[in-house]
Amino acid sequence: MNIYNLVSFFGIFAVAFFAWVCSENRRAINWRVVYWGIGLQLFFAFFIFVVPVGSKFFLLVNNAVLGVLDTATEGTKFLFGRLALPLGATNEYGETSLGNFLAFQGLPTIIFFAALVGALYYVKIMPLIIRGFAFVFTKLMRISGAEALCASSNIFVGAESALVIKPHLAEMTRSELTTILSAAMGTIASTVLAIYVMFLQGQLPTIAGHLISASFLSAPAAVVMAKLIVPETETPTTLGLNIKPHYEKEDNLIMAVVNGAWSGLRLLGGIIVLLIAFLGILALLDLVFGVFGGIVNKWFHLNFDWSFKSILGYVAYPFTLVLGVPPSDAFEVAKLIGERTVATEVVSYQHLSRLIEQGTLVHPRSAIIASYALCGFAHIASLAIFVGGIGALVPEKYKDLTRVAFKALLAATLACLMTGAVAGFFYTHGSILLGK
Repeated sequence: MNIYNLVSFFGIFAVAFFAWVCSENRRAINWRVVYWGIGLQLFFAFFIFVVPVGSKFFLLVNNAVLGVLDTATEGTKFLFGRLALPLGATNEYGETSLGNFLAFQGLPTIIFFAALVGALYYVKIMPLIIRGFAFVFTKLMRISGAEALCASSNIFVGAESALVIKPHLAEMTRSELTTILSAAMGTIASTVLAIYVMFLQGQLPTIAGHLISASFLSAPAAVVMAKLIVPETETPTTLGLNIKPHYEKEDNLIMAVVNGAWSGLRLLGGIIVLLIAFLGILALLDLVFGVFGGIVNKWFHLNFDWSFKSILGYVAYPFTLVLGVPPSDAFEVAKLIGERTVATEVVSYQHLSRLIEQGTLVHPRSAIIASYALCGFAHIASLAIFVGGIGALVPEKYKDLTRVAFKALLAATLACLMTGAVAGFFYTHGSILLGK
């Protein structure tokens, strides 16, 4: 253990302290949620990073995901041919890749994974796993069964997570609504996992395992941050209760796969639309800031980068230092975190891959911490998606959702940062978890 590991350890509590500073009612905070939430993260991270059995399980999961991912690309290769081949790959006909094309290589795998999740729901594997995690969250952190169930489902799915607690949404408190929004934005869905793996597998061979563990770690972190920022001041109707997931079971397995695939197609379309819209808006903001910044630089003889990503990077810079990222890499990682807020995590992971490939990040721990800290839907686009989606299910709660929305986004962002700090604390150079 070196000085950076200690910085990461204290960073866990520094991020929690910042959430406490932002709390709307510090006297109402349930500290049991905070202690157990952080404790669950440390326990899980200790298991996968330190315990030999846990490390082997981690590598097993990583290899299993990569194996499934290989099968997921068969459909895209059949449809798009060489366009679907990742950079440097060769197919059975001896044809080589034409380069990196996100639209043909990474994004279509969302449809496959959505279909797979649909099948796992039908055979009752997914509901069983989700109920297991919800039981732990409910009993240890003493939160309501509905928010525990929703937070647990977010480990595996995304926008669909609110459906598992649909009967309870209308009676949820402001704090519960903040929690389910934070959990939704503070984690990633298994359906988009393949995209990030495609970006980083060449630089980080065990990235699939890291991203899965990050989603597990971020679920309790999101609950902690939500309860710090918007503490519970009412009495939830499902407090302490172990409730069952609500979902409409398909008639048969084939229908489950078909409907899952269609859900994946809708998700794919949403991601494509958001990337086109928000990358364009980001470019426009950079143009505006560039013109204004050029004038300021000329007047005051400065050499400041006025891009929107850099400005958000300066805001995130102190947090990256607290996470245990070495100062030489801190600003680059900070820009990725800032960029994720407006341009989605897809773009940030792609840029992280380039930074590693180009050798811009000097320390290996920086890449690991960044991969964990970016692992969440904590951005403006998801905020609109989740508020709109949940609001459509319970229109009477729409006003409450909009009032806590940005607090939930802050909680989700801090949850991802806390997960990065946990990873930084347990990081050791040369670990088998890095594929070395």
